[in-house]
Amino acid sequence: MLNPRQKATIIGVLMDLGADRRGVDMGPSAVRVAELNERLRQLGYDITDVGNILVRNAEMMQVVNPRAKYLPEIAAACQKLADQVEAALDAGSIPIVLGGDHSIAAGSVAGLSAYYRKHEQRVGVIWFDAHGDMNTPETSTSGNIHGMPFAAILGQGAHELTHLSGFAPKVHPKDCVLIGARDIDRDEAVTLKASGIRIFTMRDLDERGMSAVMDEAMWLASRRTAGFHVTMDMDFVDPAFAPGVGTPVPGGPTYRESHLAMEKVADSGKMLSFELTEVNPVFDTANKTAELGVQLILSAFGKKIM
Repeated sequence: MLNPRQKATIIGVLMDLGADRRGVDMGPSAVRVAELNERLRQLGYDITDVGNILVRNAEMMQVVNPRAKYLPEIAAACQKLADQVEAALDAGSIPIVLGGDHSIAAGSVAGLSAYYRKHEQRVGVIWFDAHGDMNTPETSTSGNIHGMPFAAILGQGAHELTHLSGFAPKVHPKDCVLIGARDIDRDEAVTLKASGIRIFTMRDLDERGMSAVMDEAMWLASRRTAGFHVTMDMDFVDPAFAPGVGTPVPGGPTYRESHLAMEKVADSGKMLSFELTEVNPVFDTANKTAELGVQLILSAFGKKIM
């Protein structure tokens, strides 16, 4: 278990440049409105909130490269995030990153990997998502970078993202797991199969159950590493429970399955950092998705039924 008196640092990233549907830049505010900070303190954590990394609005810029929209701005924000994640770890604190679209994961993992690289250790990643996020500018049909961060941390794609913090790759594919996949582009599927990461689709979850999948996922992500980063795209959860996302996909895990996954993360004691992305208040109902996101974070940080 995590030490209930451990320090945690909350970092918001007001990013919605990675997707066509706008609004996820308001996600960090929605999560804070759902009282994340105070509820973590009630669990016994020493919380520092360093505020938000500001990102310019799309209306202030032009798309230079339609194959990788807003790449310079996204890469700059991700580098700022990587630096803040590394600084939090240097201070002995667990980073909690609030997005923003999922392109920010390239920065979160860069910062985590940079810190443990100084200690000659590897890190794993458990990626909860309905999508693969394994596109590159060459394979993407949209040019939206929120579909590229998993590829970037493996060293594939635009140099500006693959070489954040000055090195690539950030992780080894055998230390990475994708859970909940159910909407994968055709070319992306080819890349995913060739990548070497372990993929658990919704069929795997249906057939094996969340508990067995999580046991294998956490073993894979931690067997050769110091521990793992958890990155949660809220479209991982079925939209019946999390409607406030930009790219909802029916047939996802239920409320309780999602909590079970996070509870097992807490029990493992192997989580090094946590990230919540793609909360979009524009499409939400009474902040339902942000509220669930906070509840899932609390479960990942040790909250139990009893």
